[in-house]
Amino acid sequence: MKQLLKQVFSSKKHHYWLVLPFVTFILAASLFVTPALATGVYQMPNLAADNSTWIIDQGEIVSRLNEGKIGSTFENLAKQTGNEVRIVTVRRLDYGETPESFAKALFEKWFPTKAAQANQTLLVLDTVTNGTAIITGDKVKSLLTDSIAESVATETVSAPLRDGNKYNQAFLDASDRLVAVLSGNPDPGPPKIADKVQVEGTFKKAGETDRGNATAWVVGLLIAATVIPMATYYIYQINQPSSNG
Repeated sequence: MKQLLKQVFSSKKHHYWLVLPFVTFILAASLFVTPALATGVYQMPNLAADNSTWIIDQGEIVSRLNEGKIGSTFENLAKQTGNEVRIVTVRRLDYGETPESFAKALFEKWFPTKAAQANQTLLVLDTVTNGTAIITGDKVKSLLTDSIAESVATETVSAPLRDGNKYNQAFLDASDRLVAVLSGNPDPGPPKIADKVQVEGTFKKAGETDRGNATAWVVGLLIAATVIPMATYYIYQINQPSSNG
């Protein structure tokens, strides 16, 4: 009877070790669900009561130094001209959403009336596709025409991204161009790609950080899920009393 119970217990333990790697894999995979969640307009925060929000960097691609610099530039523009610019970055959009549809919906959420929209400009970037969109109010169109706005999104922002995902440079260039145009100065046009001091370095690229860390963790957990149960079961077996003892 004692020998039979020992065999049953050993058999159950054996099944536990077979199932454990799969359970561990499921738990490991669940750790990486959150970064992949999509962003919808309903998840975006409202603007501050004093409208002092200039950049919402959910994609985490703009350095703190440059975020402060761009924010100060936009704040000065608003004080001097009444024209306001905001930049939004997101990691991933809801299924079926495009940068254009997201930007339009967010623009209407933040500025629900034509009067509120009149002096506003909103620039949006999706870091998964590097897709861009820009929405402008009616009053600024006399300065920031649709063709210039389109050029800002597709040339000023996109060119540095094609040259190695230089997000900081893209937004510094875009802010310089937008501020010049919205201040009534001649359009400087899309700049040539050139490195700027303290542009890259505070953050890694979003895709580089997410994919690199996720892959390393999954591989490590898979190895652990396979090796640890086998080693534990082996140690358990060799430490059992001999059936002849």
